[in-house]
Amino acid sequence: MGLPKIASYPLPTPAELPAARGQWTPETSRAALLVHDMQRYFLAAFAQDDAPLAPAIQNLARLLAHCRSAGIPVFYTAQRGHQDRRDRGLQADLWGPGMQAIPEHESIIDALAPADGDHVLVKHRYSAFQRSNLETLMRARGRDQLLITGVYAHIGVLSTATDAFQRDIETFVVADAIADFSRADHDLALHWIARTCGVPLTTDRLLEMLQ
Repeated sequence: MGLPKIASYPLPTPAELPAARGQWTPETSRAALLVHDMQRYFLAAFAQDDAPLAPAIQNLARLLAHCRSAGIPVFYTAQRGHQDRRDRGLQADLWGPGMQAIPEHESIIDALAPADGDHVLVKHRYSAFQRSNLETLMRARGRDQLLITGVYAHIGVLSTATDAFQRDIETFVVADAIADFSRADHDLALHWIARTCGVPLTTDRLLEMLQ
């Protein structure tokens, strides 16, 4: 129970991305960026200076810089530590008690720290939309596209992408700004999203499309 120790693996290249069923195009005036669960607790399972985590952080930092300069709203999810059974629910059965209420667990890593004007949402379940006001905040800002980054691809990223689609929010998953337990899990998430609810693309391609 709890998180596994994650072996290094290479991030997917543009040629390895699955073709998406949806033909959506990200637009600066419609998009919001989501930084999903990039907290110390969740990232401690990775080799810190190797792929997939190190390049994913670098790519995400590029996206953050661009989105902030372009006026694209930035949202973070962050789980709270020391959850009781009412907060944690069935997650306790699969993942144990989770993080403690200490900065070493709860803090978003320094390289991706929220800036003034960013929104940090309390995370309750796999999907960033569950028990949060993410959709309300997006709609209030005229945003109906979501750019998803963070961890873990086949759990929270996939759940959030599916949830967004069911709320009629066009979803883009940044394939080299997410990470997972393994390359197999990473690829599974991208293929599922491409077939059912979103568009996988690379950081370079996304930045090019947002110019």
